[in-house]
Amino acid sequence: MRKYIALIHMDADSDYGVSFPDFPGVISAGKTLDEARDMGSEALAMHLEGLAADGEAAPEPRSLEEIMKEAQNKHGVAVLIAAPAETAFYSKSCGLMS
Repeated sequence: MRKYIALIHMDADSDYGVSFPDFPGVISAGKTLDEARDMGSEALAMHLEGLAADGEAAPEPRSLEEIMKEAQNKHGVAVLIAAPAETAFYSKSCGLMS
């Protein structure tokens, strides 16, 4: 099972935000940390389903070290989000995976 790094961050007077450095533009939020993680998992699943429907490849997950080297990621708290097993998606190196 693939796992992607999500970054959780919170600005003053806002909910917890979730972003996926391996998928620019895939974001979510939640009022609590648990809700943010759950909503992030749902956003990832929907994005991977969209990639599969379009016949596009999902990128290989990058390492924490690679992601945290980028200045915009330094203030996020990293968590792993598993790609859903029931979602078929394309791997650049292996073809269709599930």
